[in-house]
Amino acid sequence: MTQELNDGLPAREAALTLIDAALSRRGGLDEAASANGFRFLEPRERAFARALAMAVLRHLGPIDRALAARLQKAPPDRVMNLLRLGAAQAFHLEVPAFAAVATSVELAAANKTSRPFKGLVNAVLRGLLRDAPPSNDPTLLAPPWLYSRWVAAFGEATAREIADQIALEPATDLSLKPGADADALAQALEGEILPGGSLRVRRKGDVAAWPGFEDGSWWVQDAAAAVPARLLDVKAGEAALDLCAAPGGKTLQLAAAGARVVALDRSSARLKRLEENLARTGLEAQVVAADAAAWADDRTFDAILLDAPCSATGTFRRHPDVLWAARPGDVASLANVQARILDSAAGRLKPGGRLVYCVCSLEPEEGEAQVEAFLARRPDMALDPIQPGEGGAPQASLTARGTLRLLPHQLDGGQDGFFAARFRKR
Repeated sequence: MTQELNDGLPAREAALTLIDAALSRRGGLDEAASANGFRFLEPRERAFARALAMAVLRHLGPIDRALAARLQKAPPDRVMNLLRLGAAQAFHLEVPAFAAVATSVELAAANKTSRPFKGLVNAVLRGLLRDAPPSNDPTLLAPPWLYSRWVAAFGEATAREIADQIALEPATDLSLKPGADADALAQALEGEILPGGSLRVRRKGDVAAWPGFEDGSWWVQDAAAAVPARLLDVKAGEAALDLCAAPGGKTLQLAAAGARVVALDRSSARLKRLEENLARTGLEAQVVAADAAAWADDRTFDAILLDAPCSATGTFRRHPDVLWAARPGDVASLANVQARILDSAAGRLKPGGRLVYCVCSLEPEEGEAQVEAFLARRPDMALDPIQPGEGGAPQASLTARGTLRLLPHQLDGGQDGFFAARFRKR
């Protein structure tokens, strides 16, 4: 093997770790990417490892179907991930076929679990690479149970359009701090300003090195994720509560609008990132680590934003692992959590106050059904219909009920899947 191929082995080994973490538990990929073994790689190797893992996860369904046709039985997990990695390199990252095969065989030989299978890895990948690339049929890009749910909720045509987005690498969206020169930043970052004011940037690399980062002119936030805070329309001096606030993009929006913000999340570790962004942007909020449903504080608020814990199926553009880590039972159990926090939020709202409920989920039980159940048990709360174009949401996202069902394909270039509803306390 050439020295050039050997140089890429640590990144490929790290990619295997990311893939294994992503497919074994929710949030596994991000957790693994912050572990010591991954962080000690050179920046170029880290970027390559992540690109490899993401290519596997974005194309996992078609790759697995192609591999299944050449395997009599499923091999050990490491061997299966090596095969996936080899296929993704050759078909989706333009790695030469010989390098995709040779590095996969070398990695198989380097581990006692996979060593007996290095001949299988060689034969299966060589055979696979003689065939046409696996089809990116959108019906294969999501787990079958999840795709079936989307068909039931939105119809076959829309489900295909949603799934089409899985294979695409997204741009980076930025929310701008009030007073930032949007046109100058758009020019410096070679980006475009979206409806609502988000800036979409196609450039790659470390965002901390981009113009405007150090002086706190912007923060990373998907265009769809920026909509719910805009719907609250907080005014300077209003008391605002951001429930389940980490990693903090919505907190920054509320603070930038001049509200007196309390940002609450149960995860102290995730709140550290929020505090770092507050410091970088020069914005202020009271940060509290507590359970949103059981927070022992009797203050009431003019405006509350609840971005509730959810299945996160709408975030697959940047986190394709959520599709494969999710399980059918997750939706129902999370819906129960959402209902408890919604009731807690309503109790903390002043009369006449506004509450925006949102989830980064595509599942109706966590969105539309949650709204109807909440209104049925809370006669003190009324739906406040969202108006066309409000918050920068695409027209297609507005429902007849006056809620938002933001689907990934409804914005040119894609957006996260979100649901949002606004209420007022009578």
